[in-house]
Amino acid sequence: MPLRPLLFGEILDGSFQTIRRNAGAMLGAALLAQTLATVVSAVVTAETESRGQSIATWVSGMAPPEMIGLGFGLLIGAAVLGLLSFFISIVLQGVMAVPVARSVLNWRTGFKEMWKLSRSKIGSLLAYGGLQLLAGITLGVVLVGAVVLLVDGMRGSSALILVPLFLGSMLIVVWLSIRLLLAPAAIVVEQLDVLDGLRRSWQLTRHSWWRIFGILLVISLLIGIISQIVLLPLGLASGGLSSVIAPHGDDAGQRALDAGLGIAAIIVTAVIGAVGYAFQTSVMGLLYFDLRMRKEGLDLALQRQLESGNEADGVPGRGVAPEVNFAGRPPTGNWPQPPYGQSPYNSPYAQPPYNPPPGYNPPGSNPPPSYGPHPTNPPPGAG
Repeated sequence: MPLRPLLFGEILDGSFQTIRRNAGAMLGAALLAQTLATVVSAVVTAETESRGQSIATWVSGMAPPEMIGLGFGLLIGAAVLGLLSFFISIVLQGVMAVPVARSVLNWRTGFKEMWKLSRSKIGSLLAYGGLQLLAGITLGVVLVGAVVLLVDGMRGSSALILVPLFLGSMLIVVWLSIRLLLAPAAIVVEQLDVLDGLRRSWQLTRHSWWRIFGILLVISLLIGIISQIVLLPLGLASGGLSSVIAPHGDDAGQRALDAGLGIAAIIVTAVIGAVGYAFQTSVMGLLYFDLRMRKEGLDLALQRQLESGNEADGVPGRGVAPEVNFAGRPPTGNWPQPPYGQSPYNSPYAQPPYNPPPGYNPPGSNPPPSYGPHPTNPPPGAG
């Protein structure tokens, strides 16, 4: 991977190389993010298909109090499952920045080593996820309250305000998501707390919002298209296997086929989701390092670190103060001018100041010659 600001193609290639060189860490963590939802979905699919009952048929035979209790139970279970998946995803976004950072210098990272180098900031990542959750709940409460007040006060004409309000809220959410996208990577790589990580992401993404948004949009579309292409044969095979296993519409054979295909589809979807999640996380990690190279000259510090062979606590970029500019530029962007005769470079090859030989006077040091008054009378013998 080149140690310089990265182009779009280099970010894509670097993400693939990161997953290939650190498959155990990247894909293992990504599968961990997909495991909970996958296991629950597989169990539910196998249970419903094996009994030959749909959820609607099962619920229709229950009394109203049982239906209410079931509904609350499903709602609480879905909420718990969603919260666990959300926090696992937030933690893994920061943890997986470690193998991405090490891959910049072509260092391999194992699954255990990845957790060892990032475990000290797991609490900060959980706090970051809690802050995100609190912001989302606050936004939801504000929007619901606005809907209730506007509908109660304006009736039908409230749509003229509600539609722009929702669109504006979504735009603000997308804008803030991009500006704070790099916070998990900054928290783990630079060992920051939550507020410093948010501030760091805000600084790095400044003047780069559209570039980051475009890259993430292309990556999301690419992953979605590839996922549909991979899942298409599984859907086509369902019809063919159905005619072979249960040609006469046998209920037992059809139920077994539906259960098997359902579980297979869930597993394949989980694997594709894990690869896509690892790829997206790699892209976000490389964007973090790309912006540090562009804004702080981190590439030169990484070159020196690579030449020295020192792993610097195992995470490249850790311990490098963000206010230090390794590209040689001061924080203000102005070049200081040294005094005349001194070299601006602190180098043993710098030229010494020039000393003139004894008796030599440089031009301009002698006074100009003086001339007498112009003669007013002509010289003797002049006509």
